[in-house]
Amino acid sequence: MPDYEVIVVGAGLAGSTAAYCLAKEGFKVLLLERGDSAGSKNVTGGRLYAHSLEKIMPGFAGRAPVERRVTRETISLMTSASSVNIDFQHPDGEAGPGSRSYTVLRATFDAWLAGEAEAAGCDFVCPAHVDRLHKEQGRIAGVVAGDDTLTADVVILADGINSLLAQQEGLKKELSPRHVAVGCKEMIELTEEAINDRFNVPSAEGVARLFAGAPSEGLMGGGFLYTNKTTLSLGLVVTLDGLARGGTRLPDMLETFKQHPAVAPLIRGGRVVEYSAHLVPEGGIKTVPELTADHLLVVGDAANLCLNLGYTIRGMDYAIASGERAAQTLVEARQNGADYSRAGLAGYRRRLEQGSVLQDMNTYRNAPAFLERPGFYSTYPGLMENLLADLYRVTGEPAVLARRKAWPRIRKAGVAGILADVLKGTNAV
Repeated sequence: MPDYEVIVVGAGLAGSTAAYCLAKEGFKVLLLERGDSAGSKNVTGGRLYAHSLEKIMPGFAGRAPVERRVTRETISLMTSASSVNIDFQHPDGEAGPGSRSYTVLRATFDAWLAGEAEAAGCDFVCPAHVDRLHKEQGRIAGVVAGDDTLTADVVILADGINSLLAQQEGLKKELSPRHVAVGCKEMIELTEEAINDRFNVPSAEGVARLFAGAPSEGLMGGGFLYTNKTTLSLGLVVTLDGLARGGTRLPDMLETFKQHPAVAPLIRGGRVVEYSAHLVPEGGIKTVPELTADHLLVVGDAANLCLNLGYTIRGMDYAIASGERAAQTLVEARQNGADYSRAGLAGYRRRLEQGSVLQDMNTYRNAPAFLERPGFYSTYPGLMENLLADLYRVTGEPAVLARRKAWPRIRKAGVAGILADVLKGTNAV
């Protein structure tokens, strides 16, 4: 008899969700985390779309350590000296619980979710570094962690974007520098009152803001800012390929970003209490690896389930959904005579395709290539700066129609390129 029915490697959102759902179904589950605690090695910008977890734990936000409900969205196109903003403020009361989003701190939120899995009956061990998969008679039968061999009917890999275990099994290739980004983030401490005043929000509500252009020095990527209760999550994400070509260190880019006239007043007087960095999958559906093997499932970032659309970034909700779908697949497989072969686990991908995860990623399959176009990060911020500067500048000279002011700027930026971006954009985002 194996030690467990299922071993889950990684106590991030995907792994803890899978463990929670399986434990609720009566499975004997072991959740392993290499960090000192769940969430201690997880870094994201910090925004959670609630729909995935709301389906699993209705009303979770009432007891989970969420920071603020996001009720204001801002996209900023930035040059080195200016910022052109699209600002959308929406009343939170119009959104049901499944339509809301929250800022979260992964160290506390992930620890809470792993605790929920443990309370549901899952065994949880950390730190526990899994070195390799254990095999018996050629099939996966558990994991090897240090001197310990732990056996199980099935292993779920939720060990993040690098997932060496998935690579060892030939399910996943090392990502191209074009398809992986590195993100760095600072947590900047301010008083709750200062955050409320500077962002014009009540205590329970918050802001999600994305920046394109100058923050990434014209490279694919951008900046982000999320308001927490008493901190700001401020950071940058840039592709590895871009960093290699650009020649500027990411920490230096972050320091320049913090000094921008549109950002500096927001963080003035704040104290940096944490710095972290993390790799982010950026390649979309074309980089999703094999998701199953005999007695093995791959979930979350390990499966590259992340989607960047420029105006929003999805990852945490996909991780949670993939963990739930993995659990549902194992419930079905157990009902079918404990058939944990690749064929018996084929329902996992089908569930991801029928739900919002792979369906969304397929809908936006052209988005990664589209967002690589340099105009988004160099041409368009400068174009918008010049158009609005011309529109609002009053010198006492005779006025001309707005279209006469705009046309020279548009022509200089390249009419053909702009039209091409518009046409391609309709099929991408």
